[in-house]
Amino acid sequence: QLQLVESGGGLVQPGGSLRLSCTVSGATTPNYHIGWFRQRPEKEREGVICLNGPDGSTFSAESAKGRFTIDRDRDKNIVYLQMNNLRLEDSAVYYCAADMGTGISAFATLACQGVYDMDYFGKGTLVTVSS
Repeated sequence: QLQLVESGGGLVQPGGSLRLSCTVSGATTPNYHIGWFRQRPEKEREGVICLNGPDGSTFSAESAKGRFTIDRDRDKNIVYLQMNNLRLEDSAVYYCAADMGTGISAFATLACQGVYDMDYFGKGTLVTVSS
């Protein structure tokens, strides 16, 4: 069973940057799917950016394109979300999510779009963008 622990949230000004980390433990395969989701106040949780385990391809929501990147350190089992040029509307609880595989190579892409659900979620870390 996967355990995911997010860190790095906090208060940042508009236009600023923040890097979130997700420490992963318990994976039985190195090629798990992983992604970042967020839940803004009074909104449903949404996929932000996801990485497909088998080939490392990524999917970004429109709101994240050009500003957010995902990166995985396989040796440390840490996944990062680098967020640049943050906006007020990026304020949310950010969740790391993962799935150990379903036979669908683009599973993370589909999960980010809400077609499937990741099996495992962390408890989240709060990001507040405010001046």
